[in-house]
Amino acid sequence: MGWDKELKDYRYYLKLEKKLSDNTVRAYLHDLSQIADYMEREFSIAEPELVTAGQIEMFLSHLYDTGVEKATQARVLSGIKSFFNYLMLNDRIEALPTEFIDAPKIGRKLPDVLSFDEVNAIIGSVDLSNRFGHRNKAMLETLYSCGLRVSELVTLRISDLFFKDGFIRVIGKGDKQRLVPVSSTAVRLIEYYLDQRASLPVDEHHADTLFLNNKGKGLTRVMVFHIIRECAKAAGITKKISPHTFRHSFATHLLAGGASIRQVQEMLGHESILTTEIYTHLDRESLRGSIEHHHPLSDY
Repeated sequence: MGWDKELKDYRYYLKLEKKLSDNTVRAYLHDLSQIADYMEREFSIAEPELVTAGQIEMFLSHLYDTGVEKATQARVLSGIKSFFNYLMLNDRIEALPTEFIDAPKIGRKLPDVLSFDEVNAIIGSVDLSNRFGHRNKAMLETLYSCGLRVSELVTLRISDLFFKDGFIRVIGKGDKQRLVPVSSTAVRLIEYYLDQRASLPVDEHHADTLFLNNKGKGLTRVMVFHIIRECAKAAGITKKISPHTFRHSFATHLLAGGASIRQVQEMLGHESILTTEIYTHLDRESLRGSIEHHHPLSDY
């Protein structure tokens, strides 16, 4: 089969069987379209089943020569490996051409974080006289205090709120559900916003969506990004931040406060604890203080 047919079938596989988000699927297919174009242009290969390991390595060298960063090269290779694994599972190929191809070694980039005071300053900078001020404040408090991804925030539903039990239900990557404790502050702000929301127009298809825009529909990720940037600017914070910065800060503050890495993993919805471990590198002073306090030779 040609590239177009195989990539179309692979798209259905990612959506229906792997249950990946639309953004993730688009990213996979964008990367794979690059290797498809390269193979057709350089080797006249119109079918992915004919690609060899050497040709994939030449494609990766091409990425390197054009200045593509190592992290991007590694991501592209990961997508290529996933695609050829899919072909093998479906008996399209008999051997994996990617089996012995290693990803480029990259340093682990530590995420930017905000201090607790900076988080409070950003949330406190929300203009409550604005029509959507109470929505924005409730939204930012929920984003931070529950450690949500922005995609989880904008898809949060009223039916996901279990305030009497002290939890919210979060639909994460791959439609996996988890229960996350919700702070009393977030509960208070959300309830105030819901009282206000009752008098606003609501699109019938978004009646259960918690945070709505001025047309009564769900917020987009871009809108949340813009709101955070504006609040950070109003608070006088010049760090380059995004919605994910709140999630990084939440995890870092939990670990600094004594939470176990397993607890943080569960709260964030990480499938692998290796993903969570990056946050253990962010609080060096806390680590040193803990060693000085507990190590038997610390007095010497």
